[in-house]
Amino acid sequence: MSQAIVKTDYNFPGQKSVYKGKVRDVYNINDDYLVMVVSDRISAFDVVLPKGIPYKGQVLNQIAEKFLDATADIVPNWKIATPDPTVTVGHFCETYPVEMIVRGYLTGSSWRLYKDGGRDICGVPIPDGMKEHQAFPEPILTPTTKAEQGEHDENITREEIIKQGLVSEEEYLELERISLELFKRGSEIAKEMGLILVDTKYEFGRKDGKIYLIDEIHTPDSSRYFYADGYQERFDKGENQKQLSKEFVREWLMENNFQGREGEVVPEMSDEFVTEVSDRYIELYESITGDKFEKADVSEVIGRVEKNVTEYLNSL
Repeated sequence: MSQAIVKTDYNFPGQKSVYKGKVRDVYNINDDYLVMVVSDRISAFDVVLPKGIPYKGQVLNQIAEKFLDATADIVPNWKIATPDPTVTVGHFCETYPVEMIVRGYLTGSSWRLYKDGGRDICGVPIPDGMKEHQAFPEPILTPTTKAEQGEHDENITREEIIKQGLVSEEEYLELERISLELFKRGSEIAKEMGLILVDTKYEFGRKDGKIYLIDEIHTPDSSRYFYADGYQERFDKGENQKQLSKEFVREWLMENNFQGREGEVVPEMSDEFVTEVSDRYIELYESITGDKFEKADVSEVIGRVEKNVTEYLNSL
């Protein structure tokens, strides 16, 4: 089993603070820059699972790098450089307290809600008679609050966001416009690679009065992809779609009686399952980028990251 990055504890030049998220460790460099180390931790149902997934951080970081570059004409983004396969260094931004979820299809959590009788997602009405994995006439935007560590994100409506003063109306409408443009671009790129971008989330921040796209974009942690080939046939037969996303991990957890509820116990992750998850992440990388995944040397991965980031920060 390859070494996985499950914990970091760096002290970079100019470091002011560090935020440990479910997957990412973000180091604040003098309120000027952020160093985001994308670990190999994996979370589902807002719970970090007990084992890391080798190469997962590298996959996420390099896919995000590609899509940040491919969408920079739509909205400025936080990325400045990627000095290590698992690290992005970028602008320090004031984060908006909402996440923008764009859904092109009725699937995943939206289908589970719909199947239980829900016909409204974050204030967006959903018509009767829809089937699992069916495309919406147009992508819909269903925001959530951005939860503190250990808490669950909660669905929220546009009206509630504005009324509570989480985001001004003018800025929120701009976030909606940008999110739908990003989803359109991501869908076009996915189509070229024989994939369908099903749904995704975007996070935004503000710097010098401008909106910036922050964090990851169009990765398997933040997005769901279907294979386009065979989609319609599987849909017509009511079969599950062949997909590349974290949903299969959620399904495995549900099959083992875990959905993050109080009192539930995370099932044991075998080495075979960990390898399968790692392979699925690499498969998505190669499918969405069209490039062969080059595994970075992980024999001394913690030291490698420290060396590469420190050298880069000293060069600024």
